[in-house]
Order: sequence, then structure tokens, then C-alpha cells
Amino acid sequence: MPAPLDAALADVRNRLGSSILARVAGPSPRPPAGLLADDTVRRFPAGSPITTVHGDASMFVGGLSALLLQALHPLAMAGVAEHSDFRTDPWGRLARTSHFLALTTFGTVDEAAAAVDAVRAVHRRVRGVAPDGRRYSASDPHLVEWIHVAEMASFLAAQRRYGWCRLSPSDEDVYVAQAGEIARELGARDVPTTVAELGAALEAFRPELVGTRAARDVARYLLFEPPLPLPARAAYAPIAAAAVALLPRWARWPLRLPWLPVTEATVVRAAGEAITRTIRWSLTGPR
Repeated sequence: MPAPLDAALADVRNRLGSSILARVAGPSPRPPAGLLADDTVRRFPAGSPITTVHGDASMFVGGLSALLLQALHPLAMAGVAEHSDFRTDPWGRLARTSHFLALTTFGTVDEAAAAVDAVRAVHRRVRGVAPDGRRYSASDPHLVEWIHVAEMASFLAAQRRYGWCRLSPSDEDVYVAQAGEIARELGARDVPTTVAELGAALEAFRPELVGTRAARDVARYLLFEPPLPLPARAAYAPIAAAAVALLPRWARWPLRLPWLPVTEATVVRAAGEAITRTIRWSLTGPR
């Protein structure tokens, strides 16, 4: 490739990557020290399944799908509605979530522990009464487990469909077990350690899941009213469509989302693959 063209492409990639990082990780993202440290001090070694999944562009799709799925639990949704700054500062909330994942996945043992302690302190302040009259607390081990199960199911589904490499079945089990360590430290008790246990846990939660008005409002906001300038919405649209396509079929109607198997298997999948490749290229260069 001619040097001027190569330089121009590198400039485009750097600009796009910086723009994405500014949205997801804040205006001045700082990598955890563990990203630069020797593998022996990291919480999880480089190349382990959890770093493969959480370090890939497929997380953009999986993260949005997880938010939609999590909204189906009325007690979790009550905590978001009453205590979250999601509508007034959605990118700040996303940046904090991304930073937590970065610290607990790629950081040192001390960095991961500090991140967990910070989240647990926030959880202790998030409590109240849901619209149905039930009390809730973000520190409730059962709710912590739900958030974890919804995330792991969504992240793994995104990795399988849009990840740059496929994990073997045994590596997928390792991923679930590694992620479960963080969930237990956050206060969850019944944490899946294999893919089979993850599927069983998701099924066990189904009787508790309801498509409340608040959940549908969040879904509509995330999918159709994102706080983005018009040019950016063109890139967001395939991410949103791909995130919906990852949801279990039973999760669609409660959120008033369609199930279009042919379209999702063709148009949506192709668009999802294109946008994740573009994001991956912009952040790391082509693999």
C-alpha cells in the first residue's frame, strides 16, 4: 500500500478509535496498570477466555443486548429508574461500566479489588420500593446474580456471532467460571460456572421477568432515541438491530420488539458483522 494512503487510513482509524473511546470510556481513558504490567500481576492472564471476550468489538453489541435483557427484571428496572442517571448522563454511566469491566478483566489484582469495592459501595446506596410494592436493594445477591447472568448470556452470544475468534466449548466454560469470580465478589451466591449452568440459570429467572412500562421505555430509548448526533446514528442502527437479534425469542414481546428470523439471519447479521469489523479496525487495526 502506498505510504500516503497508508498514513491516511491510519489517521482515519485513529480518529474513529478516539471518538469511540471518548463515548465509551470517557474523554481521557486511562488503561489499567495491569494492561502494561507483566502477566504475573494481572487478575487474568493475557489470552485467557475472559480477556478474549471482554476485549473484542462484539462487546458493543453484547453490552446493549444485556441492557435490554436486564430491563425485564422489575426490581432491577426499579433501581435503574429511581437511582440511575441513564437518561441525563448515559455516556457517563456507560464509561463507568466499561471502566469496571476493564479493571476487573485486564487490571491487576489490586485494581480489580478496588473496582469491586467501589461498585459494592454504590450498591449499598441503591435501595427502595418498586412500583409493585416490593422492596429492592442492588446488594441483594439474587439481583446481583440476575445482572451477571444477563450479561454473561449476552456477552457470550455476541462473541459467538460477531467475535473475531471462536472459543472452544471448554474455553467457554472457563469464561463463565472466570466471570463468575467477579460476580461472587460483588455479592452473588448462586453463580454459574459452566455454559450449561448459565443456560439453566437464565431459564430459572424467566418466571420473574416482566415487560413493565419502564422496561419498554428503556428499550425504546436505547434503540430509537439514543443521545447521539444524526451522523452517528447511522453507525448505531446496526448495533441496535444486532443487539435485538441476540435476545432470546421469549424476551422480544415483553419489550414489544419484533422477531424477524429471516431478516435477522441475513440483513441484520451482515450489518452487525460489518459494524463490529469497523469498530475492531478503528480500535486495534485489522486482525
